Amino acid sequence: MTELRDALRAPAPEVPPTAVLRAWLLRPAGPVPVALLAVVLCARAARVAVVFTGGGMDNAFVVHAGQIWLGGGAPYADRRFLYLPSAVLFAAGQAALPAAVVRVAAPLVCVALIAGGWWCAVRLFRVPACSRFAVLGLLGLVLCWAPVGHLVNLGNWTAVSALALPLALLLADRGRWDLAGVVLGLSVAVKPLLLPVVVLLVLARRWRALAWMVAVPLALSSGAALIMPDPGGFFTRTLPFLLKGGDGLMRPFDSSLPAVLPRLGLPPGPAEVLALAAAAAGVLCARLRWRRADPGPARLADTAALLMLASYLVSRPSYDHYLVVVVPLLVAGALEADSVTRSPWFWVALVPQVPQFAFPYLDASTRRAFKDAATLSGLALVLAVRCARSSPRWPAGSEYAARVRRRRGPSPAGAARPTRRAPRSAPP
Repeated sequence: MTELRDALRAPAPEVPPTAVLRAWLLRPAGPVPVALLAVVLCARAARVAVVFTGGGMDNAFVVHAGQIWLGGGAPYADRRFLYLPSAVLFAAGQAALPAAVVRVAAPLVCVALIAGGWWCAVRLFRVPACSRFAVLGLLGLVLCWAPVGHLVNLGNWTAVSALALPLALLLADRGRWDLAGVVLGLSVAVKPLLLPVVVLLVLARRWRALAWMVAVPLALSSGAALIMPDPGGFFTRTLPFLLKGGDGLMRPFDSSLPAVLPRLGLPPGPAEVLALAAAAAGVLCARLRWRRADPGPARLADTAALLMLASYLVSRPSYDHYLVVVVPLLVAGALEADSVTRSPWFWVALVPQVPQFAFPYLDASTRRAFKDAATLSGLALVLAVRCARSSPRWPAGSEYAARVRRRRGPSPAGAARPTRRAPRSAPP
C-alpha cells in the first residue's frame, strides 16, 4: 500500500513543449481546415481566370508559341519562348484548346501542381497528408508567402518543377531512382529549371537515373526539332538572349547576383565572378551535406534544395517564384529535429516575401528584385552553413562513420579506448 500511495503522489513526467506541439500538428486536421484550404485554393485560381487572359502572362507567351507552330511558323521567332524544343509539344496541346478553357484550366492546373508538390514534400518526411501540419502549412504558404501568388498569377511553368522535384525525391527515398530520373527528365523537357539536380544524381552515383534524366528531354527535343521550322533558333536567338539577361521587361525583375549587383554599382565582370564563386561554394556545401550520409529524407531534401539555390544565384534570369520549388520542400521538414527551419535566420530571410511587406524605395515593382535577391541570398547562406557544419552525432552504421574508422585504422584487439587523464590536484 505504501508503494502504491507513493506512486500516486509522484508527479507526472514532464513532456517537452516541442513534443506536444509536434503531436498536435500530426493529428488529423478535420473537415473545417480542409474545406477552408480548398476554398482558398479555388479562389486563388478563380481570381487569375477572371483578371488575366491566357491563364497568366507567362502562360500566354507559351500558348502563343504553340499557336505559331500549329500555324506552320517557327516558335523561336518569339524571343520570349525560352524553353527547349520539347516544350513546343506541350505548348501546342494548350494552343489546341479553346481560349476560354485555357483561361480557366491554366490557373487550376498551376494551383494543383503546387498543392501536389507540397503533398509529395510532406510525404517525403513521413507526415500524414491530412494532418494539421500538412493542411495549415499549405494554407500558410498560399496566404502568407508572395511567390506562390506570383507563380499562379503568371501561370509560369515553374509549377511543373514545384511538383517534379519533391516527387522525384520521394521516389528516390523509396529506392525508385530510375523512375525519379524519368520524372526529372519530363520536367526538364517542359522547362529546364531542374538541371542542377543532375549533380545530386552524380553524388548518389545513380547512373541509370542520370541517363533517364538526360535521355527523356533529349529524345523529345530531337523529335520536336524534326517537325519544327528553324529549331536552331534555340541556339542562335534564345540562348544569346538569355545570356545577355533578357530585355528591359525582364531585367528589373531578375534577382540573380549578376543582375542585381550591377544595379548597386558593382561592375558586371566582378559581379559575375562573385556570383560564380557563391554558386561554387553552394555546390561544395551540398557535396558536404551528401557525404554526411545520415539516415532520413533530409539528406535528399537539403542537398537538392541547396543545388537549386546555388543555380539561382548565378543563372539568368532568376525570379522570386523559382523559390516555390525549394522553400515548401524545406518547410515540409520542419518537424525534423535537425531541420534548417529550426534556425530563426531561415524565417528572417523569408520576411521580404511576406505580402504587403513595405520597405523604403523598394515599393516599385521594378525594384522588387532587391528584396527577392535578399531572400535568395539569405536562404542560400543559411542552408549552406547548415549543410557544411559537422553533425553533432553520427550514426554508427553510416557511411561517414565507416570512412572515419578506415581513416583511423584498425584498433588493436583487446586494447582499451584511451581515456582523458584527470588533472593533477595541487598539493595541500
